[in-house]
Amino acid sequence: MKRLAIIIFACIAVMACKKDSGISQVRIAYFPNITHAQALVMKGQGILENKLKGKGISVKWRAFNAGPSEIEALFAGEIDIGYIGPVPAVSGYVQSEGDLRIIAGASNGGSTLVVKKEGGINSVADLSGKIIAVPQFGNTQHLSLLNILNANKLKPQTNGGTVNVVQSSNADIVNLMDQNRIDAAFVPEPWGSIMELKYNATVLLEDNSSTAVVIVTKDFLNKHRGIVEMFIEAHKEATLYINENQPAKEIINDQIAEVTQNKIDADILESAFKRLEITEKIHSKSIMNFAKISADEKFILKLPEKNIIDNSFLKKRDLDEFDD
Repeated sequence: MKRLAIIIFACIAVMACKKDSGISQVRIAYFPNITHAQALVMKGQGILENKLKGKGISVKWRAFNAGPSEIEALFAGEIDIGYIGPVPAVSGYVQSEGDLRIIAGASNGGSTLVVKKEGGINSVADLSGKIIAVPQFGNTQHLSLLNILNANKLKPQTNGGTVNVVQSSNADIVNLMDQNRIDAAFVPEPWGSIMELKYNATVLLEDNSSTAVVIVTKDFLNKHRGIVEMFIEAHKEATLYINENQPAKEIINDQIAEVTQNKIDADILESAFKRLEITEKIHSKSIMNFAKISADEKFILKLPEKNIIDNSFLKKRDLDEFDD
């Protein structure tokens, strides 16, 4: 009889949680990329699943290859929480007229400007008249490049300048560099390390700007704040695990290979992580700087309001030194 009472109580608790949350599954978006390291560790270790255990809520992980398609899925109601670059996050906020919040950081750094060895490029000024590849026009690396060019009084040819900026997939950029069809590339890790260690390139500079953040729609946040809180707990736990445990890199590599069918070489993985900061802190000034560049370059029509960033899930000591 006592056992029956316990079972009944457990069932009532699960039903109450379902009723309170209104959902039986939380759907998480991520890229199979080391800049989304927490998602890969959480998925590989079942960290979020363990936190939701007994609450009648399962977890579905969905891999994306580009920010715009993830944003589309978010607003189509196909995903609930997502890891994404700061630039598509800003674009999504503006396009949806504010129906998006950045609730945590994920990684900073990990973007590198690599150039051909013996290509005569020793400074940014030497990029004049050269061909530079980026993964996608309007993405994080592209806007970082535009910012760097502007700081050095250079402009792309499309804006009347002397630098030929082209777009291509990361894998194709490697081939273009190997075939001497481009002079430089601004890419996320591990692609910078791949070209440096395997394809006779050298790193001209590294960018420590925000690389990945965590987003959620305002509607989901308001309706399911308890679930978002548990997600952030799992995100922080994964961040700590990555920064304190070497085996985390193996888990991340395995999760990348599960999607891409290819593992990253150990030396490349080590090089890539040295250029990354894995953190839950929000690099707010970096994000707003990307927003300004996006507006200046007409990728968005207006600057987002500061409420794009919701710091309420982070303790004061977790807020980064870049916050206003």
